[in-house]
Amino acid sequence: MAVSLDEIRRAAERVAASHGLDVVDIEFTGTAKDRTLRVALEKNAEGRAQLKAAAEAGAEGLPEKLLEGSLTVEQLSGVTHEDCAAFSRDFGVLLDVEDLVPGGEYTLEASSPGLDRKLSRPEDFERFAGCLVKVRTFEPIRNNRHWQGRLMTGPQTEPGSEAITLDLAAVKQNSKSRKAGVDTVEIALSNIEKANLVPEI
Repeated sequence: MAVSLDEIRRAAERVAASHGLDVVDIEFTGTAKDRTLRVALEKNAEGRAQLKAAAEAGAEGLPEKLLEGSLTVEQLSGVTHEDCAAFSRDFGVLLDVEDLVPGGEYTLEASSPGLDRKLSRPEDFERFAGCLVKVRTFEPIRNNRHWQGRLMTGPQTEPGSEAITLDLAAVKQNSKSRKAGVDTVEIALSNIEKANLVPEI
């Protein structure tokens, strides 16, 4: 029986919601003898709002970069070791009871998505508009598959025309990007093979 990532994601989302968390990404890797299920988590919108309020009030114990404004609450997942441990305990039980990872042993890892978090859904690009991103495309645009810039806009609302626009002047470009001779590039979401935030620290 094969592993269904969709079923696992739905189960993970149920458990995460009960802990005030959202699932950012799920990845299942490894060989038959050394399999790993990785779940990236962040505080849900309510938890991020509480974190933002605490930062604005100058609460102690928060990351210095958040308090000084060089990191936003959206870039910081807000997940603690305790959050990951509680999620792992409950999710591990559910995985075993529902036999969602059949076929022997596996390792469950729960963590924050990190400052270089993966962007994959249209809402990710909308949420992180204004941030630096690194994008690799399936098909080249102006003879280049690797782009880095500031995310200017989120996806368009019209179906079939979903795209992002990068401001290339925001960062030093590689030689291929410079040769493209443009200040911005529009990339269709369907052409994005991989996209990540670029930490600005």
